Amino acid sequence: MYFRPTENQLFSFSSYKKNRILEPRMINPMKKLTYLFLALSLWGCSTTKNINNKSEKWITLFNGKDIKDWNVKIHHHDYNVNYGNTFRVEDGIIQVRYDQYGDFNDQFGHLYYKTPFSYYHLKLKYRFVGELQKGAPDYTLRNSGVMFHAQDPKTMPKEQDWPISIEMQFLGGLSDGRPRPTGNMCSPGTDIFYKGKLYDGHCLDSKSKTYDGDQWVSAELIVLGDSLVKHIINGDTVLQYSKPQIGGGVANRYDPKIKIDGKALKSGFIALQSEGQPVDFKDIEIKQLPITSASKSK
Repeated sequence: MYFRPTENQLFSFSSYKKNRILEPRMINPMKKLTYLFLALSLWGCSTTKNINNKSEKWITLFNGKDIKDWNVKIHHHDYNVNYGNTFRVEDGIIQVRYDQYGDFNDQFGHLYYKTPFSYYHLKLKYRFVGELQKGAPDYTLRNSGVMFHAQDPKTMPKEQDWPISIEMQFLGGLSDGRPRPTGNMCSPGTDIFYKGKLYDGHCLDSKSKTYDGDQWVSAELIVLGDSLVKHIINGDTVLQYSKPQIGGGVANRYDPKIKIDGKALKSGFIALQSEGQPVDFKDIEIKQLPITSASKSK
């Protein structure tokens, strides 16, 4: 039998737990707004977290198989001519070799990742092997590096020797008991600020230890656009500076339209160096950093 309660009966039944029907209640309008703002805030936090998680993902730049994602520019040669198979891959390692060169002839080279970056954390491992190539300058003995905020290699004339860029310089010990730090800064066609002042030298030594032999060394760069740069070697911060910008000397025979002294370097390409010393690179990864987080660090 179907029973339809009257309105009065409906409310009288609410006092019973059995067959209970909830009483309608009025919600304070201010409470409604509070609930709404709370829901939106939680949604916003969740969305921000998802964005940050996405931006903090490590990306492999070298696939361990080939250098198809990379481009070559070697002094005296056109763009993407890998003269003498300078940059090659073997056993999951990018090898820099000169066995097909003869005399080195100032054929300084760089292997560029295909896209530029601005705010990021880069990490890689390197080691020095073999002997300095015949004809290479003495200063390139156990010397290499990673260039960053570098100009697009497509804009480099055939006879430009060094890209306009900042370099995290890698040096190996000479097993002579003398200190030879690594993770230094060099500045072909650029300037930086160190301890709040424009640094007027070309290279700036870090405070790292000396690494002799053919051991793998871990190097990291934290780059925050045109503000802060930090060099890390084997987990230790060894150098920090700021305000990378175009300026200075060392780079030669560049296109004058590219070298605008005083222009802030907010982004650029990453490149591995070849300058006469055989060297290996592996485990090259990058994590792009949110610009908002970087700005707070200025």
